[in-house]
Amino acid sequence: MTQQSESTTRRTTTRRTDTTFPPLAEPRPLFERRVWPRTFHDRLTAPLPGIKALARFAREGSVRPGRDGLADIPRLPFEPAPVPRVDTRTIAVSWAGHASWVVRIGGLTVLTDPVWSRRILGTPARVTPVGIAWSALPRVDAVVISHNHYDHLDAPTLRRLPRDTPVFVPAGLAPWFRRRRFTRVTELDWWEAAELSGVRFDFVPAHHWSKRTLVDTCRSLWGGWVLTAPDGRRVYFAGDTGYGHWFARIGERYPGIDLALLPIGAYDPRWWLSDVHCDPEEAVRAAMDLGARRMAPMHWGTFVLSAEPVLEPLTRVRAAWEKAGRDREDLWDLPVGGSRVLEIAG
Repeated sequence: MTQQSESTTRRTTTRRTDTTFPPLAEPRPLFERRVWPRTFHDRLTAPLPGIKALARFAREGSVRPGRDGLADIPRLPFEPAPVPRVDTRTIAVSWAGHASWVVRIGGLTVLTDPVWSRRILGTPARVTPVGIAWSALPRVDAVVISHNHYDHLDAPTLRRLPRDTPVFVPAGLAPWFRRRRFTRVTELDWWEAAELSGVRFDFVPAHHWSKRTLVDTCRSLWGGWVLTAPDGRRVYFAGDTGYGHWFARIGERYPGIDLALLPIGAYDPRWWLSDVHCDPEEAVRAAMDLGARRMAPMHWGTFVLSAEPVLEPLTRVRAAWEKAGRDREDLWDLPVGGSRVLEIAG
């Protein structure tokens, strides 16, 4: 069983009193219906690949490692274990694989980008099983979605949920859920927030894009989520993102992030993927820009989406963390199926 616990000092106030600039938005009403622009192309922080880039990719690009890079698949860390029991004052995270986490915060169980399918469209089957059986999940109180790419928005998995499950999604994505009869969908723009049972859900920018069909490029937004417990502790879920200025901006608005869930895989070749996927060194730099106390790597070791050797993200993020002078205990490099608990010291 992989389940570790770490304590943090109790804060003297129930809400953080840090001065932030600009101030955080007031929470919006839950489940409201909203009208959005037809496109979010103006939110891109890098141009999408053009004809020359596509031609180069067709000529020389690779989306899979060579034989040597795949040889370490049996060594990928996979240690399924029960989800830890927690109370309302405890934060815990359990990694199901890829960008799918079970986050326990403020008494809620929140799933991030849940993908329990063995295979997703256009991608070989997962190389490690799901780390947490669906039947072993606690009652799911909410779901957050970062964007609409198939490895983050998985219809077969979402069909397993009751249709009255609260779902928090980027602007423009609510119609996809409503067509599937989800009734409690909250869609937010960047820097907007909503609150459920005392837990605040803030949608924040990312260096990425969206596309699900041939005709919907950037028709819905993309981003990450900052989850804030009633006692003020924060977990940041980055979703999919390249490295850039947004991390420092997020850190300024949400000071004292206790844990950042950051992607470290699917980065090679860099000329093709650097704008939309962090490499391990960039992920460590992002954690520092955020001012995050701890980092948990994700988006590696589950689906083979790019050309780097399958174990390389883990070895590189460990080396980068050490080089940055960070405490080894604050790198929560969990195996698929592993959990970590952050408790308040008495």
